[in-house]
Amino acid sequence: ARFKAHLTGIAFVYQPPIPMMVDMYGIPSDVIEAQRSESERAAKAAVRKFDEAARRAGVLAEGRLLDVPVGNAPNSFAQVARRFDLTVIGQPEPERPALDRLMVEAALFETGRPVLVVPYIQRTGLTLDRVMLCWDGSRSAARAAADALPFIVLGKAVEVVIVANEEAKSDEMPGADIAHHLARHGAKVELKRINTTETDVAGIILSQAADMSTDFMIMG
Repeated sequence: ARFKAHLTGIAFVYQPPIPMMVDMYGIPSDVIEAQRSESERAAKAAVRKFDEAARRAGVLAEGRLLDVPVGNAPNSFAQVARRFDLTVIGQPEPERPALDRLMVEAALFETGRPVLVVPYIQRTGLTLDRVMLCWDGSRSAARAAADALPFIVLGKAVEVVIVANEEAKSDEMPGADIAHHLARHGAKVELKRINTTETDVAGIILSQAADMSTDFMIMG
């Protein structure tokens, strides 16, 4: 709604590996077909719920069913996502099946498109009061910054964070060029350089995000 976007929702109807389940585990084919029917029912219910949520939010949207074997689902999802500007996907809860994590990995590494991962603890809509861009001068960081530009320019405050514990990956004055670039687009930018000898860069970034109450994090 914030970007007046067209949204497509994907729900999977999983085809169980019938020959393997029958031959290896002796599971009757009617039981397997019942599982597939239940998967289809759940997927259709998800599409209805998605369509209704989009209608209430005033968002142009369509729900789609993808009928695929379980093992092919992440690859099929990645192929579909390549034809869209952005993939929005939920972070799997810790106890969820491994397939949910494979979906996120497929979105990140197989689509060639930006991915917005919604934390599983998120309960509110999109907030951009505090935006953090994690910057190391690398190709992937540059791509992430460019892909996230529509979000960055709407941020009330944007912090470019550099964790300095190794040689720079480009010859720029650390962080200054990207900060100026974003400012020229209208972003309200601050530069934060964290000097450390620690190797846990991810932990440092998460700690900084907590300290500044980050709403939206961008990284390659």
